[in-house]
Amino acid sequence: MTSLPLNTELEVIARRVIWFEEPEQSLGDSNRFLAYAMTYASFEDMTAIRKYVTDDELREALQNAPPGVIDPRSWSYWHLKLGQFPAPAMPTRQL
Repeated sequence: MTSLPLNTELEVIARRVIWFEEPEQSLGDSNRFLAYAMTYASFEDMTAIRKYVTDDELREALQNAPPGVIDPRSWSYWHLKLGQFPAPAMPTRQL
């Protein structure tokens, strides 16, 4: 997946969803940004984000989600929403 465009709409969302880093950095890694968005974005935020990504790109983001970013409720919701039921095991950290 390529990086999402850095425009005013996504910049505002990126500042809210991944508040601890600059939007340029957040949007540069689409899979990571989408994983955070699937957990922390509002319905309105996701409606705006969905203008820039396809369902396949959301599935890719789920498949490549960093461990510990998506909570269990969001993990189940997005897999169901994208037609992947039952949801696979959540990603885990490898120590």
